[in-house]
Amino acid sequence: MIDDIISEAAERMTKSLGALDDAFKRIRTGRAHPSILDSVMVSYYGSETPLNQLANVTVEEGRSLLVSPWEKNLIGDVEKAIMKSNLGLNPSNNGDTIRVPMPPLTEETRREYTKQAKQEAENARVAIRNIRRDANSDFKDLEKEKEISEDEQRRAEDRVQKLTDKYIAEVEAVLKVKEQDLLSF
Repeated sequence: MIDDIISEAAERMTKSLGALDDAFKRIRTGRAHPSILDSVMVSYYGSETPLNQLANVTVEEGRSLLVSPWEKNLIGDVEKAIMKSNLGLNPSNNGDTIRVPMPPLTEETRREYTKQAKQEAENARVAIRNIRRDANSDFKDLEKEKEISEDEQRRAEDRVQKLTDKYIAEVEAVLKVKEQDLLSF
């Protein structure tokens, strides 16, 4: 019973880290990377479809992306979707492909993106702490119902705290890497 609660908490904390990774992918660095366009949705036959399901996205010359839609009639829609994505990108098409140059980051935008990364990391830390709170609440309920002893409850809470510390340390490590990536020229 205790192990089930702890394993569920660990699973949820892992998902929080995954969500943080996804959020960091949307924060642009100076280098081109296909995952920058993962959040772009294109209107395809009346439904919103992720860009990576409609086109091949590759890095070209380190500073630009090349988007090759599998259906040539989608080029205009893909170009509009990239423009509307609020990523600060300005695509241009040549009839067959779309070239997306990555503008170099200014010092101000680097600071802004770093601030955004710190906020995303804080959101992940809060989510992890909320998971810890939920697990500890479950342990208290079990103790109230006399299904576990007070000592077992304390040991379980200690295990969850160690798990929380581990995941928060991982958040810090991921944030540090992202900050270095953003602040390097």
